[in-house]
Amino acid sequence: MKHTLIVLSVLATCAAASAQSSVTMFGVVDASVTRLSSDSANVTGLASGEQSSSRLGFRGIEDLGGGLKAGFWLEGSLAVDNGGTSYRFDRRSTISLLGGFGEVRLGRDKLASYLNVESFDPFGDIGVGGNGLNNMLGGAAAAEGTAEGSHPKRSSNIIAYISPNIGGLQGQLQYSFGERPSNQPNNDRGNIVSARVSYQASPLEVALGYAQLDAGTAATAVTYKATNIGASYDFGVVKPMVLIATERGAGRGVNAYTLGASAPLGQAGEFRVGYTRFNTQNVDDADSSKLALGYFHKLSKRTVVYGMLARVSNDNNASRGFAVSSSSLTAPLIAAGDSATGYSVGVRHTF
Repeated sequence: MKHTLIVLSVLATCAAASAQSSVTMFGVVDASVTRLSSDSANVTGLASGEQSSSRLGFRGIEDLGGGLKAGFWLEGSLAVDNGGTSYRFDRRSTISLLGGFGEVRLGRDKLASYLNVESFDPFGDIGVGGNGLNNMLGGAAAAEGTAEGSHPKRSSNIIAYISPNIGGLQGQLQYSFGERPSNQPNNDRGNIVSARVSYQASPLEVALGYAQLDAGTAATAVTYKATNIGASYDFGVVKPMVLIATERGAGRGVNAYTLGASAPLGQAGEFRVGYTRFNTQNVDDADSSKLALGYFHKLSKRTVVYGMLARVSNDNNASRGFAVSSSSLTAPLIAAGDSATGYSVGVRHTF
């Protein structure tokens, strides 16, 4: 009897420890046949991550007691089209302390201000349908001094605070260290401050985002500023959404506007439509517009087949294209003034 009690005690202790911590493996596998064409050239091939970025990740949480928890999140990109050449946790690598005070998070993560870009785009800012409202002033080469652009999706070396959700209201504040030595000229280059305030009380969601990036060269400092505001309202039969985004810096500016909607079709289908307009402030005749349509059909809770079609029209001094997320399908040249068309037919599986 004594031995039985000891065994039961050990089993109970192990069960309690198991209940206090957990680790989950998760991921997305998404592949499509995609065609991208402009007035100058076209390309057809297999793309990875047109409806959702393909990924593999691990996340876990441990109950430390007294309402305090520790958590980690490690997530890396996958290239379904060609298998990829390396795997690293480039999408997210964070460690957190969580409690009634909210969450303190350290590591590489999405910018708080970028969350609006994907949240209020019916295509989630990805694939041929995505609105592409990040880095509107340019990528890393154009945004000198910043590692990933004028308003990137993600940044490394972040320390963040996420407030608790109080009646649907929540805030997030981040600081990303550029990590330049103090004896370097313009050593603030690469530093980023980003923030977001959101209110969500079904069926309404509204959010405001802001980011400021220090950039430039050793001789000249440049500041990039990005502001966006989005809103959506789920009527059940249709969910309309709107997003207004701006970027300013280095004497340049872009305003962008997305109007979109998603609507269920039957028990398993969903139709999406999005229209985006880019207005360039510093160059004449350099605006663009984009119209995207998509249909998504659930074969199960985890498997979806989809089709997307998008058309971009550029003014004579504009050359915007698509937000394709693929490691091997290189977008064709889009010369100034070109129109461009893209479509994708694919399948996505989550686990």
